[in-house]
Amino acid sequence: MNTQMNRKVGIWLILAGLIAVAILSGVWAVLTFNDFGSRVFPGGPNLANLAFLYIARTVFSTVNLAMLSILTATYAVIYSKTRSQFTVGLLIFSAVFLMKDIASSPYVLGVFQYSLSGLGPFAFIEPLLELAALSVLLYLSIEY
Repeated sequence: MNTQMNRKVGIWLILAGLIAVAILSGVWAVLTFNDFGSRVFPGGPNLANLAFLYIARTVFSTVNLAMLSILTATYAVIYSKTRSQFTVGLLIFSAVFLMKDIASSPYVLGVFQYSLSGLGPFAFIEPLLELAALSVLLYLSIEY
């Protein structure tokens, strides 16, 4: 019973941390959008129309990075205890997705002045779907 209680507390702490990450990344995106918005969306459509899409992509991408970091650490701990080949596969899966999300993060795109223009609402659909899949994977990894 105590183990089940600890898992529930852990899940709630992770959820609270992910919400905090989402809020902080949203605030960061809103505060910095005016500073480099013209570099991220050069010359194309009206920046006001794309601001929401940029902020949503930033929030989803940052939450995905946090979830993948937690998953990678969780799988590393599980592997150190079990030495299971399946866990190695999950560890590689989460590490590769972590590298992919770091490379496609709006933070990295902004630093290197790459453009997201022309993608419209499709710019945040991919991280939104990935967020849904990672949420299920993270919940199952912590629960069992």
